[in-house]
Amino acid sequence: MTEVLPADAAGIARAAALLRAGALVAFGTETVYGLGADATDARAVAAVFAAKDRPRFNPLICHYPDAETVWADVVPTETARRLAETFWPGPLTLVLPKRAGSRVADLTGAGLDTLAVRVPAPEVARALLRAVGRPVAAPSANPSGRVSPTTAAHVLDGLGGRIAAVLDSGPCKVGVESTVLDLSGGQPALLRPGGVPLEAIEAAIGPVATGRPAVLRGPGMLAAHYAPHLPVRLAAEHVGPDEALLAFGEPLPGAGAVFQLSARGDVTEAAANLFAGLRALDASGCARIAAMTVPEQGLGRAINDRLARAAAGRG
Repeated sequence: MTEVLPADAAGIARAAALLRAGALVAFGTETVYGLGADATDARAVAAVFAAKDRPRFNPLICHYPDAETVWADVVPTETARRLAETFWPGPLTLVLPKRAGSRVADLTGAGLDTLAVRVPAPEVARALLRAVGRPVAAPSANPSGRVSPTTAAHVLDGLGGRIAAVLDSGPCKVGVESTVLDLSGGQPALLRPGGVPLEAIEAAIGPVATGRPAVLRGPGMLAAHYAPHLPVRLAAEHVGPDEALLAFGEPLPGAGAVFQLSARGDVTEAAANLFAGLRALDASGCARIAAMTVPEQGLGRAINDRLARAAAGRG
């Protein structure tokens, strides 16, 4: 049963406690309702993908109560600070380099070296984020491919019984997703139009690239996910001493290094460990990574999609 919490002090405290405990809580922003999870908890983030039946590990937007807490996890540019002063709190997401030592789980950013970050406008949302005390990853609170929700009732229609709670923040005022702007490269690039018009952004910082970028680095699109330097071999049924094994269930014998995604064969646990596992095996000193088969069910589909992308053209 999904709790419906009022947007008062008690409801916010309850929602924050659930998020800190690793549960999923939907909450309203000015754009749409987001499906919140503790962005520092890879298993909670994996549960977001499972609840939404999201087919790929696309980057998720991290939500913060103010700009100063944002800068703890990303490296701000002068342009980013100017945009933050102009449009935050508000429906603008910035993609920036992830700060070394950031507490945000790799899975939140789909293994990229960047994070998508924003400060939502409603005071209820920011009060919740202050109470949580951690960044909150929150894609739209609807099953993947369905219309984004703008009321608590919409959330319950799509995810009722699949998440712990929804903080009933009333109807969303903007009703379309945030604008996503990539500031991780040279010229600022528009990755997704949304609640802040391009004209307003260009009035603040000058020209913005609007063509399809060579590398897609933000949410709401097919992302260029983290790929290890080592070649990846899929569906491994045997493994050699020069190979690093990405194990699922009982590990194959003979590998030079092993990272266990889930000894008990739990695809949600495996999803939470995937990017950390690829990074660890990439640094193992082995010649390649051999990945055991993960079943094509639940988050297994997303794991296999990610591994197929990592293996393409590499081995």
